[in-house]
Amino acid sequence: MCTERHFYMVRCEHAAAQSIQPCRQDAEMSVSVLWGLFISAFVAASIFPAQSELFLAGALAKDYAPLWAMIAAASIGNTLGSATNWLLGRFFIHYQDRSWFPIKRSSLARAEAWYGKYGRWSLLLSWMPIVGDPITLVAGILREPFPSFIAIVAVAKTARYIVVALITLQFT
Repeated sequence: MCTERHFYMVRCEHAAAQSIQPCRQDAEMSVSVLWGLFISAFVAASIFPAQSELFLAGALAKDYAPLWAMIAAASIGNTLGSATNWLLGRFFIHYQDRSWFPIKRSSLARAEAWYGKYGRWSLLLSWMPIVGDPITLVAGILREPFPSFIAIVAVAKTARYIVVALITLQFT
């Protein structure tokens, strides 16, 4: 019977003594959940609508992996998804009139106005649904330096997942 879960180890009780044995099934579940969080967060920050917060809340409720690892996987995935938007803005803006371009012209104009008014600090709102993705795209269009872009976005995305984790843990 397993009593304590660690990232790749499970403390199991045996008749004579306790020993630590690798529990392959739990380890595989943890790794799968972390990859799932990473992918869902990446997709959520890209051009596709997705809700990675729900995935994180469910994984937290089931305690599939350590808290820090789940927050890290979601934060890194979401930040890299935003970096993809920055790259799209930086290198593919000349395709904005094409039907496949990910951001509507009106959303882009709104985000450009917002970014023009508040500058790089508007990236702190990159975690927000609907406006966050266009802001990260506009940062690329307006040639925000990548180091400052990634630092600000990483802080915003990580803070969001920490808040989601704290709220979720209050109800589990």
